[in-house]
Parts: sequence; C-alpha cells; structure tokens
Amino acid sequence: MNAGAQSNAFDLSHSTVRELNAALHGLKQGSNALFWRIAHPGGLHAIAAGVDAPVTIEIDGPVGYYCGGMNKQATILIKGSAGVGVAENMMSGLVHVEGDASQAAGATAHGGALIIDGNAAARCGISMKGIDIVVKGSVGHMSAFMAQAGTLTVFGDAGEALGDSIYEARLYVRGSVTSLGADCIEKEMRDEHKQQLFERFKLAGVDGQIDPSEFKRYGSARNLYHFHVDNASNY
Repeated sequence: MNAGAQSNAFDLSHSTVRELNAALHGLKQGSNALFWRIAHPGGLHAIAAGVDAPVTIEIDGPVGYYCGGMNKQATILIKGSAGVGVAENMMSGLVHVEGDASQAAGATAHGGALIIDGNAAARCGISMKGIDIVVKGSVGHMSAFMAQAGTLTVFGDAGEALGDSIYEARLYVRGSVTSLGADCIEKEMRDEHKQQLFERFKLAGVDGQIDPSEFKRYGSARNLYHFHVDNASNY
C-alpha cells in the first residue's frame, strides 16, 4: 500500500449498497482512499457500479447483477461468482471474477479488461465495443453476439452461435466450438494474433503456461455489413 493511502472497510450486512456506491461515487481526484474491502456481499446487485476513480475494490464473496457495471479506472476483485452483466458497459479498469459469471458478462463494454477464472454463461461479450475478456473456463451460447471491437479469449469451449453477426472483434478459443453464428468464420492465426494472445495471457497471469498455437481465431466474414438480397436469409 502506498504511504498515506487509506484502507476502507465496508460491511454489507450492516450497510446498504446505495451507501457503498455513494461513498465510491464521492471520491475526489487525488483522494488517498485507494483500497476498499467489501464484506458480506451476499449476492446483492449493482455493487461497485459506476465507479470513476483509480481505486482497488476487493469484494469478499459472490455478487449479484451488474457488479462493476460502467466501471471506469477501478480495479475490482470479486472473490466469488458473479450474476448477470458483470462489468456491463465498462469503460476502463479491470474486473476480475475468481469464480463463474452468469449471462452477458462484459456486455456492451467499451474498454478495460474482464478476467473470469471459471466459466461464463450465455452471451458473454454481447455487443462488446473494445473490452478485452479472458475466460479461463468455457462460454455459453451466443457469446460475442454483435461484438464490434475488442477481444474474447476462451481457454475452454464455446457454445452455439459463437460470434453471431460479429463486426471487428477478435475471438480466440482453445477448445471446441459447438457452432458459429451468422457471418462468423475461422480465420488464419498470424504472428500478430499470437502476440495479442501473449498479451492476454499476461493479463490473466498465465504467460509462459499456454501455447498460442493451441488456439483458433474467429472473426467476421464481412458479408453482413451492408444489406444484400443474396444474404437476406442470414439477417
């Protein structure tokens, strides 16, 4: 901990999420309240949502919907599993889930990174717009649906309709893919993509443990960018 930095403890068995978030939203530029420890989250919703400060928040247990939603700058460590929409619409910073994540993890997120140590359910990375998502387990169906930018790296398997209607996001999957969605195809893995994977491995703390050549890359065939009657059945 930096000299002069404060460690703040918050117990959600005695305080409300509204009170916690109000305290986090009230942080001013240059504040030394850099470390927050949240006890007894108990699956409550919207914990640490809308934070806009370079703080570290450790949450000791499972969380409900939209934890870390709209995050900007903060590092949020969830020592348990997360409900629907963890890190939804995140702009920057890091959200790390030490357990599993429910549906729509990282949905619509513009930046930052989301690491999930376990599995992620359906629609992981739906409409992602620049976030880097690393899932050490598997992801469910319709993951990266309409993904526009960023990366989704999956160490396990992917469910049905991966990358349906994808734009320019890059998908890396180590295991099997049940099926690809409309306009999503397997693509060549070049050196630049292997380097990108190395960076994701560093982010997830597994650099030197996994070979990028074990992954396949998926992306857009670019047939659905503009309407064409020959592709009407795919819309």
